[in-house]
Amino acid sequence: MAKPPPPPKDTTEKPARKAGRPTSAKPRPPRRPKEQPQTPPQAPPPADEPQPAFAGAEQAALIETLSLNLAKAAMMAQGAMAEAALSQAARNPDGPATLTPDPFNVGPAMTSVMTSLAARPEKLFQAQADLFGRYMDLWSSTARQAAGETPDPAPADKRFKDTAWSENPMFDMMRRSYLLTSDWMNGLVAGVEDVDPAVKRRAQFFTRLLTDAFSPSNFLASNPVALKALAETSGESLVKGMENFAADLERGGGSLRISQADYGKFVVGENVATAPGQVVWRDELFELIQYAPAGETQHDVPLLIFPPWINKFYIMDLQPANSLIRWLSAQGFTVFVCSWVNPDRDKADFGFDDYLEKGVYRAVEKTLEQAGADRLNAVGYCIGGTLLGAGLAHMAAKGDTRVAAATFFAAQHDFAEAGDLLLFTDEHWIAEIERQMDAAGGVLPGAAMAETFNALRSNDLIWSFFISNYLLGKDPPAFDLLFWNADQTRMPKALHLAYLRQMYGANALARGVFEIGGLTADLSKVKIPLYFQASREDHIAPMNSVYRSARLFGGPDVTFTLAGSGHIAGVINAPAARKYQHWTNPALPDTLAEWQAGATEHPGSWWDHWAAWLRERSGKPIPARDPTKGPLKPIEPAPGSYVKVKS
Repeated sequence: MAKPPPPPKDTTEKPARKAGRPTSAKPRPPRRPKEQPQTPPQAPPPADEPQPAFAGAEQAALIETLSLNLAKAAMMAQGAMAEAALSQAARNPDGPATLTPDPFNVGPAMTSVMTSLAARPEKLFQAQADLFGRYMDLWSSTARQAAGETPDPAPADKRFKDTAWSENPMFDMMRRSYLLTSDWMNGLVAGVEDVDPAVKRRAQFFTRLLTDAFSPSNFLASNPVALKALAETSGESLVKGMENFAADLERGGGSLRISQADYGKFVVGENVATAPGQVVWRDELFELIQYAPAGETQHDVPLLIFPPWINKFYIMDLQPANSLIRWLSAQGFTVFVCSWVNPDRDKADFGFDDYLEKGVYRAVEKTLEQAGADRLNAVGYCIGGTLLGAGLAHMAAKGDTRVAAATFFAAQHDFAEAGDLLLFTDEHWIAEIERQMDAAGGVLPGAAMAETFNALRSNDLIWSFFISNYLLGKDPPAFDLLFWNADQTRMPKALHLAYLRQMYGANALARGVFEIGGLTADLSKVKIPLYFQASREDHIAPMNSVYRSARLFGGPDVTFTLAGSGHIAGVINAPAARKYQHWTNPALPDTLAEWQAGATEHPGSWWDHWAAWLRERSGKPIPARDPTKGPLKPIEPAPGSYVKVKS
């Protein structure tokens, strides 16, 4: 990438800076000259003697350094954006891409909301009066604070946790004013009546995105923490921030891809995804990994895990301390994992039928062959669980009993209450997704799905890194989970469009009209023991959606467990960490609220509860299975090759 011209060299002779953290460049009060006794005037010192530094020299030098760094940061930002524009133009020499002006169809949603408000002027006047009243309270509180009274604490918000937001009255007022206004705007939209619930939800979601984006914490001039760092480092924090900005633009090929972790700190197979095992089968769609035993015996019935193909499987094997795969091996289970290929253009036409026949059925066949067993237990995580559920219905229709019991991690089969992701299944947005896939040769680029997930939690996954990386100039953290989160996969066009339209759009699987493998999937025909795990704060597979899914299956042995935290931390929570909590209830009443009312809370991870359930359905102990000595010959050590393919 072309580098911007260097700033003019500073030829001013500066005093040496002290070691350690730079201090704030605050102006020093002038010193009162001491009264000197009257003495006769003296001749000036010889020219070769050192002259005393003039008053304010250090301050002047710091200001000059700050000015040069600000200029350097500005030139770096301009150069990076120019380079990004050139990169975009090179990729599309015929002109700008035909991007739909409103791919999320927000315009009609906001029009409906405004029309509803206009039809009820009394409600709008009431809202305006409420806003005026809130500001009157704010001004009164600010006046009392100026008079020395301790103000009421502002609502807790991670964006404003630094004491700098409350110590300075101006920034405290700015923070409170923003929170007041954004709360009012979001409440105004949420209170609209006579609007289609889906339309209203769309308007609410994008109003929240808008108010989050305009937080004063997101701008240098209104963020006291960033301004403090700017002063303490004489502008070096902003220079570093613009270096990070330029690097992220370059990494995104002209589009900004905000770094969430120090990606150079992790290497798949070296310090993440290190559980010992062997790839014992490989074909065009997946690698089958068998993990090494941790003891002398294992349970007779092997365990086969189907992870989501939206992400890579090693979320279950990040570090030894939180590796679900290592933990399961230590519990005496023979663990197999289906590591999906990172599909390219040649897989553009692969759909659910391919992932059923060439994925689920073949993985079951090869696992049983390698383990020397006639049945297995299966796990489906997220969208892998959606596929597994449909596959179990297909097996039930065919009388296939090779899967003895199944577990679902954060998996949905009923999408009626699938959360904010439903907003991304509008036909307008699907058309934009299809355009992106066509431009990429028939696959959805991994970054596109990452941007969607990040938008669901913009403050945590977008703006917090924007502030840290660019305004404060900090290096991204060395965090394995965020490294994994950025290691996205592509998705075949046929499969992804079917998933969006059939599952989210039509809710076909729950309604009993989903066609797969030449049959209609009927989940009520699945009678095997099932274990469902949901997480209380899951924004991708909401707990109520998972609970509704559990009630679709027809067997009498269905267990539902609710974990604390979200979509990832709620699932990947090793017992040794002693984090969060979980709730159990052997009953499965009509609603989640009823289930929760009768549930028992337990501290820590839910893994032990699941392992006890699984152990009862895994057969007797047998000598441990060595992955290198089965009928399927080892191809290469775990984690294999497919997981290392970058998008």
